[in-house]
Amino acid sequence: MQLVCVRLRAVGIFTPKKTMTAEVGSAPIKAAAGASMVGSFLSYTTGTEEQRALSIPTISRAISLMGSVVGSLELEHYSKQWNGEDYDEVYLPTEPWMERPDPKVTRNFIMTQTFIDLFLHGRSFWYVTSRYSTGLPASFTWLPASSISTPNQQGPQFFGQADVVMFNGVELPRNDVIQFLAPTQGILYSGARTMSIALHLDQAADRYATLETVPGYLQQRGGETMSGDELGDLAAAWAAARRNNAVGALNDYVSFEEYKTSPATTVAELRQYQALESARIAGVPPYLVGVATGGMTYQNAQESRQDLMLFGVMPYLQCIQETLSMENILPRNRFVKFDTDDYLNKVEELDVAMPTSQEDINND
Repeated sequence: MQLVCVRLRAVGIFTPKKTMTAEVGSAPIKAAAGASMVGSFLSYTTGTEEQRALSIPTISRAISLMGSVVGSLELEHYSKQWNGEDYDEVYLPTEPWMERPDPKVTRNFIMTQTFIDLFLHGRSFWYVTSRYSTGLPASFTWLPASSISTPNQQGPQFFGQADVVMFNGVELPRNDVIQFLAPTQGILYSGARTMSIALHLDQAADRYATLETVPGYLQQRGGETMSGDELGDLAAAWAAARRNNAVGALNDYVSFEEYKTSPATTVAELRQYQALESARIAGVPPYLVGVATGGMTYQNAQESRQDLMLFGVMPYLQCIQETLSMENILPRNRFVKFDTDDYLNKVEELDVAMPTSQEDINND
């Protein structure tokens, strides 16, 4: 009888393992659920902050300029060989995914979207959709950063790759997610105040654009003094009438006075300065986004391309090419890089004349 009791206790000791097995087995189910959402475009969203940023002309122009560069560059595949003094780059045939990382879209599309996420959010994400027999990725798809959350990397500064990646609230298999980390914070964080001011100035300009007359105020010149409510009603009636008819009529006791300094003019000046601030947070030379600055000149299209590449695009190119050269994507001593020489040399034969002074830029 005593032996039976011991056996029962022994069985009871090991019964919790069934629960542990069930918990461990549930992880692949969650991962599969998350993976099933990849490519389901109805669940993809554009963040509200992204839309606000893209509504600012300077930011939108900077993204268009830099995105067009990133999307137009081809990838080169090479290995390094030591020659006794330095490393030589030995070029290799490109893998199929280097031509089109996502077979369903163009390389231009996926590279440009990757850059935009890096620029706005400070990071971007690809998902591995197929692999070679070696286990290395054979194709990818882009995941919108606005749909990604990482519990252990909340941002706005990211200190490394996240251990847990959630897509629309569902966990993805960690090894199937490629994480691109920008060298700087996304401008949605670092430029939040600058963009907020720009948006408020745009809203002010929109209000002044609907005025039928110049900004001003009504001044009582005689008669019985009007109360505050009466003055308010008079001003409201005047404003309502001006929305329907630009011609107004006043008696001897009331006159319309134009502001000595027009608020609309002040807003226009502030918007010009804020455009310069937006160019600064975007990291591009102001003249490239149409912002006039004193003393800044450039000579030709070649130099403007170099400025755009060096001061705006290069950090993001290095981020993308170094991420795609990591050992979870390519074998050891295999690398990819963008062919920037072709882009910088395209205009040499054209010899396109460009403005040579700030005055010429303003005249354009």
